[in-house]
Amino acid sequence: MTIVKYLIDFAVLLLLYIFVFYKKWKKRGKDIFLVRTVLYAYIAILIYFTLMPIIASLPFVFNHPPTTMNLVPFVDLIEGRGDYIRQIVLNILLTVPFGFLLPMTRRRSYTSTEVLLFTFLLSLAIEFIQPILSDTRTPDITDVITNTIGGILGYEVFVLSNKQTSNLMRKIRHSGEKQPEKEQS
Repeated sequence: MTIVKYLIDFAVLLLLYIFVFYKKWKKRGKDIFLVRTVLYAYIAILIYFTLMPIIASLPFVFNHPPTTMNLVPFVDLIEGRGDYIRQIVLNILLTVPFGFLLPMTRRRSYTSTEVLLFTFLLSLAIEFIQPILSDTRTPDITDVITNTIGGILGYEVFVLSNKQTSNLMRKIRHSGEKQPEKEQS
């Protein structure tokens, strides 16, 4: 029964992609379409690990007491609780793809400040939604901080590979176009 809960969410995400985003993104060109589709797939996976099941949880959102957010940064690290190093590393890695892909979703790239802001807002939204959907998840400021660090690291990878990434995007954008024939002398 649990797998059905996840399949419902993935079906909704797929329908949303097909009926809302596909045509709109396709008009933007092959390169933008590809990057936005990959980013959408990444966000679907991110939602799977952080929020799902969503739709099956909606009828029960008011059936558990509210969970307060831990507002002490790195308290698990400071007090040596749990598998804190693993949690920190995984939370950083979780948003590296977002920081890398986001700047490529439009022709004019995002700035580091914009990527920082969007990564922060994404992480904050996840942390606020988690306790609403489930009483087993506790929102944590450390997650917001480490996710934001991950987004910035992803952006730095984008900046360092910008020349290669731009060349690849240009090739994708112009793939399938006829090349002008060279005149023979």
